[in-house]
Amino acid sequence: MYKHILVPTDGSTAVQGAIDRALDLAETYGATLHALAVVEPIYTVNEGLGSIYDTLESDAHEAVEEVADRGEAADVTVITAQRTGVPHREILEYADEEGIDLIVMGTHGRTGLDRYLLGSVTEKVVRLSETPVLTVRQADDEDDADS
Repeated sequence: MYKHILVPTDGSTAVQGAIDRALDLAETYGATLHALAVVEPIYTVNEGLGSIYDTLESDAHEAVEEVADRGEAADVTVITAQRTGVPHREILEYADEEGIDLIVMGTHGRTGLDRYLLGSVTEKVVRLSETPVLTVRQADDEDDADS
């Protein structure tokens, strides 16, 4: 059913459930899992922000490598990629270029005014993607304590 599954990651705890689900699906269907981290460019004249950008790139590398390590442990083939740009645009472009069958993304579970004002990369991908998108809601801390 699926040959190529994409899981965008920023290394945060919000994406861990999506990584788990993507790994399960890749294992079930014998699919290749693509882990993508997108770093937003920093436009400034402040020279000190160069080191911040380097840190963001390093964090992105660590995020995709974590998925690769977990994939190796699950005997799932993982392709890692990093891009610079507007996250939802880069995710959609990557999905088109790589023939992705399913995008699996985490969500923070925002509702109401927060969701309307803040928007999210996931919501933009869901709205604009021609590829099916599976969203995995991050469990609330209270829910985690009950588990």
